[in-house]
Amino acid sequence: MSSYNLNDVLKARHSQNDERKEGQEIALDDISRVKVLSPGRRVFKRFIRNRLAVFGAVLLITMFVFSFIGPLLYPYGQKQIFYKYDEQHINYAMAKENTAYNGFDIDPAVTVERAVNNAMNSRIKSMIAEGQDRMVTFGEENAYLIEKLVKDIYQVSRLETAQVATYGSMVAEIGTYSMVGKKMTFNGAAVEGLEAAVRAAIAANASGGEFEHNGVTYTYARGKAKSYTVTAALEGINYDGEPLGEAFEQAVEAAAAAGGIFELDGAQYAMRKDGSAWRVYRMGASTPARVFSSLTVDTFTVGTEVSPELRLKAMLAAPAGGSFEAEGQTWSIEQEQDFWIIRDAEGKEYMELTPFSVRRYNGDNTMEYDLKKAISKKIEEMAAGNSKSGSLTYQLPMQQANGEYAYDENGELMFADTEMTITQRDTGEYVINCAQIIYVIDMYASPSAAHILGTDGDGFDVMARIMYGGRVSLMVGFVVVFLETFLGVIMGGLSGYYGGWVDMLIMRLVDIFYCLPSLPIMIILGAMMDAMRMDTYLRLLIMMAALGIMGWAGVARLVRGQILMLRDQEFMVATEATGIRVRDRILHHLVPNIMPQLIVQATMGMGGVILTESTLSFLGLGVKHPLATWGTIINSVSSASAMSHYAFIWIPVGLLICVTVIAFNFVGDGLRDAYDPKAKR
Repeated sequence: MSSYNLNDVLKARHSQNDERKEGQEIALDDISRVKVLSPGRRVFKRFIRNRLAVFGAVLLITMFVFSFIGPLLYPYGQKQIFYKYDEQHINYAMAKENTAYNGFDIDPAVTVERAVNNAMNSRIKSMIAEGQDRMVTFGEENAYLIEKLVKDIYQVSRLETAQVATYGSMVAEIGTYSMVGKKMTFNGAAVEGLEAAVRAAIAANASGGEFEHNGVTYTYARGKAKSYTVTAALEGINYDGEPLGEAFEQAVEAAAAAGGIFELDGAQYAMRKDGSAWRVYRMGASTPARVFSSLTVDTFTVGTEVSPELRLKAMLAAPAGGSFEAEGQTWSIEQEQDFWIIRDAEGKEYMELTPFSVRRYNGDNTMEYDLKKAISKKIEEMAAGNSKSGSLTYQLPMQQANGEYAYDENGELMFADTEMTITQRDTGEYVINCAQIIYVIDMYASPSAAHILGTDGDGFDVMARIMYGGRVSLMVGFVVVFLETFLGVIMGGLSGYYGGWVDMLIMRLVDIFYCLPSLPIMIILGAMMDAMRMDTYLRLLIMMAALGIMGWAGVARLVRGQILMLRDQEFMVATEATGIRVRDRILHHLVPNIMPQLIVQATMGMGGVILTESTLSFLGLGVKHPLATWGTIINSVSSASAMSHYAFIWIPVGLLICVTVIAFNFVGDGLRDAYDPKAKR
């Protein structure tokens, strides 16, 4: 058994006490030198030690400066369209042979029925196809005579006619028998003995029926006001008056085979088809009503207006030629090939009537006469050679680089030879194409000093669009996240604090929102807003509200879980014991304790919202053109060919979206580590 020296033991204990005291003094001295930090400063200090988080914060600050301050300094707006002068091959003119016949009133007092007037084009073309120079057409009230004056000019006159006979098989209304006066009223010539035959038939059978008279079968039927309508089935030629002889009947048969008009013994007759029969009319006096023509008026001096009176008088004078009076002076008209030249009293060429129309492509009659004739002559050569394309050289005014016309030192307009290409379309028109300097939208311009990232398909500056688009995209992210957080804190706070049936109800509502198909809902919502033609900014507000309402469920579940953990803590028991209201307990004591988790959730969710907005706008379901967002900018070059040719538009936008989302994720990760350092370890 070992023995201990008492002095050695006491010395050892004194030494241990001295060392412990010295250590305590050193520890107290160290603590006295430690600077106590607030929770916020501790979080900030931990955050700035995270290099990725700091890098993300710098990127976000840069992005905010770029999107919110950049547009104030940049000289262009997001909807400002840029133009340029450029030499392009344009559709300069169009030439075609006129086939439509336009009508001009000869005497406004002599009207033509609407149906007849509307059908005049087809009537005239039918006459041309059948080689006829005259045709009679019938309206509901009157007959009209169409006469060819000369090629492409036709006159329509109101015609007096009288029916003289019918030819063929038809049921004709002979007349009306009245029981009041016991008298027969005939529609045409009276038939001898028919009145007595009708009276006898009615006496035998008052309800109606048939009877024969002179070998013809008649039918009578009850009409109005105690009367009977008498009809007969007629065959061959039946006269409305006196017979016109065998020569007339032969002429009718010949005209029925050929159709149209015939003349006999100095009288003119017209045939009208009525079912399987023909009605034959004797033509009387005619009154001119309208002139129809396919000719176009071309003046020798550009800009000269031709009055309707002069046009009409020239058309009426064309068949005879010579001179005519119009506008208080004498004009002369002379035919050359298929057109007519009209000269004034001094013999100066004033205008021409031509079947070939040459106009500027937009329809304006601003081309000089010599150019029209040169184009017409070239087209005639093409038609003769059965060619659908050709070219000619003509002197047009010279243009400078800014599109303005060039003048010499004397102020005279300068001209230069310009090659014109003439192409015939399948529809028959000829399109004249030539190079011209025009003022056009500067579309898809490459990056330059004037436009750093070039222009898009609408002539907008891409850099300006990206700046304004970043402003909208970031604003959407913040508004949606704020709305999600606001709704999530309220619903999650109520659920976690009260529990019971309140918790059950709210959590089932959360489950429902989790199950909602967000993309189909946004597609339906976008289609509804498209159909309503909703304002762009109102559409943006509705989209932000929809995204916020559909995204609050995750925040509510997070808040509920945190409050369930905190509500039984000692400080919450103390708030209940001191009588603090429930609202203040949640807002002033529970919510501040879960604020770090909310900040982290919001920061990390910001990038996802920006991606969602960009995707919806790219698909055409979000913000609409011309309001700029990053998604709509990419959508402007969404086709494969556009993406390959205009990479300078979508690549910068895609990079900005990636950088912004990554920056928000870096900041969110940094905040999470700063609020909960144990999670990192």
